[in-house]
Amino acid sequence: MTLVRYEPWNLVRRFSEDVNRLYDDGGMGDLSNDDSSRVVTSHWAPAVDIREEKERFVLVADIPGVDPNDIEITMEDGVLTVKGERNFEKRDEDAGYSRVERRQGTFYRRFSLPDTADADRISANGNNGVLEIVIPKLAKVQPRRIPVKH
Repeated sequence: MTLVRYEPWNLVRRFSEDVNRLYDDGGMGDLSNDDSSRVVTSHWAPAVDIREEKERFVLVADIPGVDPNDIEITMEDGVLTVKGERNFEKRDEDAGYSRVERRQGTFYRRFSLPDTADADRISANGNNGVLEIVIPKLAKVQPRRIPVKH
């Protein structure tokens, strides 16, 4: 009979490793969350805040380490697409890294915009690792009364 040493923290460690493996699927996070703005072709996905103001929509994305020149923003058929790439310097395997958590590689996010968005006046600004995309709303068309002739 072989004696096996019982280590109660092994179960906790294994659970933690399993959860980390679940979240190491390319930055997709909670797979049960149906966020179609993240796609499988991404290595990671930046966190994005979206707010609606009276005359515009504002998207703010955290993209530390990404040069604004490496970001492509397109608008087509009511869908705003933000994609880019973050690369770090080559890691020296002999440096003795014990943990690497910073994501690198391509990112890709898509957002469906409402009909009130003015696609022709979208602007973007990248500063200090934060990307801000401003989407103005179309000028509201006032209803016009049409007289009936008799």
